Amino acid sequence: MCEEAHCPNQLECFSRGTATFLLLGPSCTRRCTFCAVDKSPVHPPKPNEPLRTAQAVARMELSFCVLTMVTRDDLLDGGAGHIARTILTIKRECKSIGVETLISDLGGAWDALLTLLAAGPDVLNHNLETVPRLYSQVRPQANYGRSLELLTRASEYLPHMVIKSGLMLGLGETREELLKAMDDLRGAGCELLTLGQYLAPSPKHYPVVRYVPPEEFEEYEAEALDRGFLGVASAPLVRSSYNAEQLYLYAHDRTKKASDQK
Repeated sequence: MCEEAHCPNQLECFSRGTATFLLLGPSCTRRCTFCAVDKSPVHPPKPNEPLRTAQAVARMELSFCVLTMVTRDDLLDGGAGHIARTILTIKRECKSIGVETLISDLGGAWDALLTLLAAGPDVLNHNLETVPRLYSQVRPQANYGRSLELLTRASEYLPHMVIKSGLMLGLGETREELLKAMDDLRGAGCELLTLGQYLAPSPKHYPVVRYVPPEEFEEYEAEALDRGFLGVASAPLVRSSYNAEQLYLYAHDRTKKASDQK
């Protein structure tokens, strides 16, 4: 996924033993206007993908991996069972590996979410992407409330698991809307947050409304930390998986210290 998305941070992540893998094929069933993922017809999940992914993780000698996915509304469980099998296979083949899952909203299939969580990811990541006012333009087939409900259910089902989300800046959101989204995420139990500049993949995609200056990203990081997020990555080139292991370890250590003090 790092190479296909032309991520500007891939060499930094690779050097730290972290990589991101895209599961369930290259094609998505939704038509988000910000996303460059292929929109051609989808195919059934490949049964050998969980094992092949685990073998790649082992061959690359990773200490932490991120499993992301295309949205698969054509599958009854949204692909949750496939992701769960991949997590379990990786943890079986690669001892002491950390696994973060960056998932879709699974179409609101909450039983499927429980199946995925039962596989034991260390971090559950689901991106809000933008503020609710812009959903009809940026994520027309998604639902802001459903995304918040997924995060809430995950935090309640596994209280000790780290919950994470991300927002893109520069889509036309206001400062007040962004801060309200941060409050909504904290209310849903989210502990880690990524904030990055939206860059349009092509002239046909949703346009960049504004390039946010670096100092403003720093201000938003301070706002997020003041709201109680345990870890924040906020800068123009930050993407969902940026410094994934470091953010997880920081949140894990702070949570453990807080628990020990009780």
